Parts: sequence; structure tokens; C-alpha cells
Amino acid sequence: MSKVTTPDGTEIFYKDWGSGQPLFFHHGWPLSADDWDTQMMFFLSHGYRVIAHDRRGHGRSTQTDKGHDMDTYASDAAEVVKALDLKNAIHIGHSTGGGEVTRYVAKFAKGRAAKAVLISSIPPLFMKTDNHPEGVPMEVIDGIRKGTAEQRAQFYKDITMPFYGFNRPGAVVSEGIRENWWRQGMMGSAVAHYECVRVLSETQFYEDLKSIDIPVLVMHGLDDQICPYEATGALSVKLLKHGSLKTYPGFPHGMPTTNADVINADLLAFIKS
Repeated sequence: MSKVTTPDGTEIFYKDWGSGQPLFFHHGWPLSADDWDTQMMFFLSHGYRVIAHDRRGHGRSTQTDKGHDMDTYASDAAEVVKALDLKNAIHIGHSTGGGEVTRYVAKFAKGRAAKAVLISSIPPLFMKTDNHPEGVPMEVIDGIRKGTAEQRAQFYKDITMPFYGFNRPGAVVSEGIRENWWRQGMMGSAVAHYECVRVLSETQFYEDLKSIDIPVLVMHGLDDQICPYEATGALSVKLLKHGSLKTYPGFPHGMPTTNADVINADLLAFIKS
């Protein structure tokens, strides 16, 4: 397997297919590079080089309990970029991966990034605070922690329902999608996933967003039950210097999977613009 070793000895697994302009995909919690397979196959067929990595503690990367903070996550991605000598890359992040993209571009890209995309992403802040009343309440976040620490296998099955909007009236439930989410989640480390809940919920990205000077597309479903649009995407685009926004009525948090045809077409249009 292809891996990059970071300065603290953590091995980061990655996929690297094709040639052409590089597209670097950053996955959400608690998944892996496999969550991007549909996008990677699509863009590979359109002549792009596609790369995706497993965040530390996730998927096939080292199951370490160390380094669970957004700076380290972004630095790990930068190590993969450096090892592959990627230039003029477009970084695409979903959910927690969108936070990773934001921090990477703001602090680590060093001129290597051409554009970025934040899909159903956590910036500028996931959790509810006095200054951010739109955010997710702490009792919900504590429930995610508890489920991850105490009953991960069942919790990871249950969360797929709101994640993909399968709990909505009339939704057509795909058991294959649910099982693939569960498979990816259970590949990773429970302690890494537990620590990542703190990172994704508490990290603030206000200054990162303000400092980014490349074009950024914010894509968000209006029926996102995980990262509510009003708390995340709606605010992020206002902080970006060169931000644009596409919203999707009725689309869930996991829309790159459930609505891949629409999302892929809009990504391609942005990449080519």
C-alpha cells in the first residue's frame, strides 16, 4: 500500500490514480479515502489525477492516539502533497475534510493549491456557542462521543440514517451505502474517532476562511442533518474573499454519495471555470 510517513512516525495511506491536474480529496469523520471512490472514478475518466488519503487514525493509516488536532491533520495532508510534489492542485473536502482543506489551504498550501471546495463542511464552527447560536448543541456532540466510545458498531449503523437522509419520509434506503459507511468507520481506531469528534466540533476556522485568497466553492444540502447549513456553509461563504455558493434543496449531508451525478457535474464545472 502507498503510504507517507509524517515527522512523528505516523503512516498516512493514500490512493493516487491517473495523470493531469491533481484533485486531492479529504474525507469526513469517521470514514476513509474510500468514501470518494465515486468521485475519483468520475474525474479519472475525465482526465484528472485523483488523490485521496486516510486521515491519521482512520482507514488504513496508523491507528495512533496522538496528533488529533486540525493543524496536524492539515500538516499530514501537506506531507502527502509534498511527497507527490503536487502543484496547481484542487482540494475538495467533505464534512470534517472541509475543515482540513480550510486549514491546509490557509496555513500549509504554500502556493500549491489552485482552488478549493467545501462540501457539507464544518467551518466556520460546528458547535453551538454564545457567539454561534446556530451551531450544534453540546449534548448532541456528547452523544456522538458516547456512541463512539461505548457502542461504536451499533452507533455507526444508526447514524447512517440521518447522514444520508434515509430517515426522511419516502426515502429509498440503500443498505449497500449504509454498510459501506459502517465498513469504513470500523476500519479506523475508536480512540482516533473519539478524539476527532472534539477536533471537528471545537475547531474555529473564521480566520482561516478570511485569509484564503484562491477561489473556493461552498456546496451544501439544505436538508443536512449533520452540519446544518445555517451554522456552517451559509456563514463560510461570507468570510471567503473569492467564495461562491451552491445549495441543494432536500439534499442530505452525504450528498456526494446519494446525489453523485449532480455533485460531480457541479464540481466539474467549477474545476473547469
